[in-house]
Amino acid sequence: METDCTRDDLPVNGVTAALPVGTRLLHIGPHKTGTTAVQGALFAAKDLLPEHGVAFPAHTRHPMEAALAACARPAMMGDTAPTEKHWTRLLEQVGATGGKTSVISSEFFADAEDDDTIARIVGQLGGERTHVLVTLRPLVRIMPSQWQQYVQNGLRMGYEDWLTHMLRKAPYEQPNPSFWRRHRHDRLVERWVRAVGPERITVVVVDDRDRGGLLRTFEQLLGLPGNLLQPVPDTANRSLTLAETEMLRNLNKEFRGNGLPDELYSRLVRNGAVMHMKNTCSPSPEDVKILTPEWAVEAAAGIGAEMARNIAGTGVRIVGDPGLLSAVPKAPAPAGIPAPRISPEVAAQALYGALASAARARTVHQTSSKELMRVLGHRCLKKLRRR
Repeated sequence: METDCTRDDLPVNGVTAALPVGTRLLHIGPHKTGTTAVQGALFAAKDLLPEHGVAFPAHTRHPMEAALAACARPAMMGDTAPTEKHWTRLLEQVGATGGKTSVISSEFFADAEDDDTIARIVGQLGGERTHVLVTLRPLVRIMPSQWQQYVQNGLRMGYEDWLTHMLRKAPYEQPNPSFWRRHRHDRLVERWVRAVGPERITVVVVDDRDRGGLLRTFEQLLGLPGNLLQPVPDTANRSLTLAETEMLRNLNKEFRGNGLPDELYSRLVRNGAVMHMKNTCSPSPEDVKILTPEWAVEAAAGIGAEMARNIAGTGVRIVGDPGLLSAVPKAPAPAGIPAPRISPEVAAQALYGALASAARARTVHQTSSKELMRVLGHRCLKKLRRR
């Protein structure tokens, strides 16, 4: 069959051709594939986009609540549950863009579980005007980043044990069923192909060696001038070191063991201790990174190669080198994970973040100290009786 190389959805001379004017570009992630960098750059350029016929129809960098509501997914541990109003408000903002090209970005759209949900999202965004963008990175790079993110949401399982569950213990759904829903990338693409067809999906394989490559691809797809989108520093989104993650994981054990409410975790731990620690402490070259053992690297590379073949078979447009999805890092993987050591400064900043958050929390101030001590004392007594 002959191929028409003049089609607008094919790369021309190494440049990704722009999407038709008026497209509603839906960037669905998944997680840990450069989504925060894209959202930050788009939001920073929000006021410059309209003169180029593009709109970013959201009042925040990341409309997470809207995406969660659209996919009928729960909020992160202890956070306020998203409502249909969040999604309706975003749809109204998209509708107000009129004939402009608009871009909606949230990695939580990758969590949509079934065809009906995906079809409804696409229809509400504009049906045939919707073009889906999927950004992909190798599993071997995603796994440590996703594990520490799960720990930030309350996970208590160590990394190697978690890898064993995800890679060796069928049906590979515990303790985080969302992992393979997000990161079995071939099935993710196939779900969205069923809703919009392969001609309206672009898969971008992110090359970590080209730091600005992903933003340049977005510019080309949206018909923007080169270098309009610029990276925005975001220390709050950095990954935790192994020591920081292990400190938090052990705190999670104590938190769950004493039966404390999820709302306290959200406020004092994730948005207090962890957020302050990220903002004030930068990892040094001496900090131990989260390293993936060789057996898991090999397993991830094999899955990556299979996913690349399956994605190519769907007929979607692929930008970048699919071979990267199965590439093995040049540095030798460790036989075991070294013991982490956290610095007193990092521990102090984390503790301060929790205390500062507690001081700001109205819910804590509205609870009498007598009642709070009664609840905490009851939890501790129950724990002591079990020993």
